[in-house]
Amino acid sequence: MALFRYRAYDSAGAKLEGQLEAVNKTEALAALKKQGLLTSDISEVKASAGTGLFAQNKVAMKDIEFFTAELALLLTSGVRVDKGLDIIAKTKANPALAMLITDISHQLKKGASLTDALKSHPKVFEPLYCNLVQIGEAAGNLPEVFTELAKDLKFKQELQRKIVSSMVYPAVILFVCVASIFFIFNFIIPQMSSMFTDLDAVPWYTRAMILTSNWMVQYQWLLIAAVAIAIGFTTYSFRRPEVKRKWSELALRIPGVKTMVSLAERIRFCSSVAMMIKSGVNVDNALSMAVGNVKNHVLQREVEIANRKVKQGDGLTNSLSQVSLFPDFYVSLMEIGEQSGNLERVFDEITERSRDEFESLTQRMTTLIEPLLILFMATFIGGVVVTMLLSMVSVNDVAF
Repeated sequence: MALFRYRAYDSAGAKLEGQLEAVNKTEALAALKKQGLLTSDISEVKASAGTGLFAQNKVAMKDIEFFTAELALLLTSGVRVDKGLDIIAKTKANPALAMLITDISHQLKKGASLTDALKSHPKVFEPLYCNLVQIGEAAGNLPEVFTELAKDLKFKQELQRKIVSSMVYPAVILFVCVASIFFIFNFIIPQMSSMFTDLDAVPWYTRAMILTSNWMVQYQWLLIAAVAIAIGFTTYSFRRPEVKRKWSELALRIPGVKTMVSLAERIRFCSSVAMMIKSGVNVDNALSMAVGNVKNHVLQREVEIANRKVKQGDGLTNSLSQVSLFPDFYVSLMEIGEQSGNLERVFDEITERSRDEFESLTQRMTTLIEPLLILFMATFIGGVVVTMLLSMVSVNDVAF
């Protein structure tokens, strides 16, 4: 079965858009005609298999958030899972998402569980997502599970959007700075260098500027290629487990970065535990499943050790107090929650406080980056301009 996207008109002349499944284009047209629709355009939806930077029609976080929120709404309204999937697949969703939902729907119709269907797409659905769905299926509270997952994904998407938005202005400044440097060294300085016939007689700063410009004109493509290769090599290296482990250790030693990493991991861990406790999972099982949601290898190892201590009979607060994710204040909150039997609320509180702290820290850092980039651009370009002016003034002192 293939997925087709169509545009058609009904008997009243109203324009309709949607998607439907069919063996081929002829069958799709016949199905639309049977519904009394006049098709104006129809094409098969093909999702790109690429995962690179320029791959199109990928399933992104916003697509998963859309899918989760829509399915939560439909399930809360009493719609069956398979029917809900069919409804979402027919909406104006990303073609790759529509094909993904169609595949999940087919697996359900063949008798597979929703959890197994989601697990067949590990690059899209994280283990925690699948574990929570499995718990929801077993407990019969899938609407609540998908509602909590949708809230968590919405927060992550909004935070990602804020970070990207706050980085747009610094990125523009950096681009203007780099473009200005290339323009000056490729066009302005070569024109000015014709004023000097003897480089040995000019001041050292003028000679350095002209030689740099000559090198840029002749070898700048090598520089661009070297930067591209360095970026590619760095991207490839970070996919290797040993490099990830080294970066995990290094990130926790760099001031500022350590705080950001710790906050992000605390949010992941506590939100996961809170959602699982709400779904009826025991605390020790919730900790076991939440371990995989911690991405930093050093912190993940600490949480695993704490989880083993809990399973051996040690107290939750005492075990997690030895994890560097939690400052003393949060340890005190967990102790209160453990004594009162209200750990769900405590982990929710820690998550909310950490989210506010992360947003505030991100805003401060991005606000600080802007003046630093402006200062760098003003210093560098201003230095080049001053050097050019001094060189022009020194022309009268140079013997031609």
